[in-house]
Amino acid sequence: MPPQERAPACPVTGLPAVRHVQWVTARLLADLWRIEFKTDARPSFRGVEKFGLWESPTGLHFFDPPLEGDRAFYVQFYSRVNAEKLYSHKAIRHEFLIAARRIEAGARVLDVGCGFASFRSCVPQATYTGLDPHFAEGGAIDGVRNETLAQHLVEHAGFYDAVCAFEVLEHVTAPATLFAQMAQAVKPDGLIFVGVPHVPSALTRIPNFLLNAPPHHLTWWTRSALTELAKGANVVADGIEHVPWGGHDSLIYWIERFSPVKCTREHFRGAWSWHAAAAFGLLGGRLAHRLLGIPATKDEGAGLLLTARRAGQETFQQ
Repeated sequence: MPPQERAPACPVTGLPAVRHVQWVTARLLADLWRIEFKTDARPSFRGVEKFGLWESPTGLHFFDPPLEGDRAFYVQFYSRVNAEKLYSHKAIRHEFLIAARRIEAGARVLDVGCGFASFRSCVPQATYTGLDPHFAEGGAIDGVRNETLAQHLVEHAGFYDAVCAFEVLEHVTAPATLFAQMAQAVKPDGLIFVGVPHVPSALTRIPNFLLNAPPHHLTWWTRSALTELAKGANVVADGIEHVPWGGHDSLIYWIERFSPVKCTREHFRGAWSWHAAAAFGLLGGRLAHRLLGIPATKDEGAGLLLTARRAGQETFQQ
């Protein structure tokens, strides 16, 4: 790291990063997004020439500057992955099922960054509301509002029995702020569920794995980072668990298994050997996924799920 460069602050704790992992140019990422997903990431990069990947004291890895994908980026991206049958809006994640078991009949549930509202089918016993400005435009998805959580809180603070954000915090510039807003939306003693990608994992070992890069993923999580996230919002962490591989994401497991390059110190490199390794991993991974399906393994799994509870009134009064 050049001496004039200063370590950026962790987006969870605010403490300076303890390690610089690597630089990655915006040009490399933009070229990969265009070639692999026919998606133009350049407007989301806003003229930035390079991103730093950093590690915080909690082990959280984060990109700086943290630039989120805009609506046009996600419209192009999801159109492509749907066409390639890499994603289905009907997919049910394992973390959905884990969270759904904790939600009681008649509960009011808020799903933040809900996408196509896939979680709704897992909680038929509850009253479901989804928020997603990227997907709710024009009222195309029933029960999903075109609002940010900050806008929704104006009339719904302390309204919900459970608030969820599945694979959302890694997409936003200020995850601690979003989580604090989730804590405001839930009733005292209400539940909060957060699912995130983690490090180390299959996602972080695949070379040039774009789904884990700006402007899509801005953070890679650890148990320690989730613990600090809960502390910062003054909520009680009930537990943090690995999410098992499922039909939605086990392709990633197989891609990592078949990639001849396994990332450790670097994760993105504009080298032909890395491009070839990524292509070989994808081809072999697709074949293995088709033939072998969901892996029966107890490795790090597909991600981490934090279950937390907002402190009750008695706790606040102490």
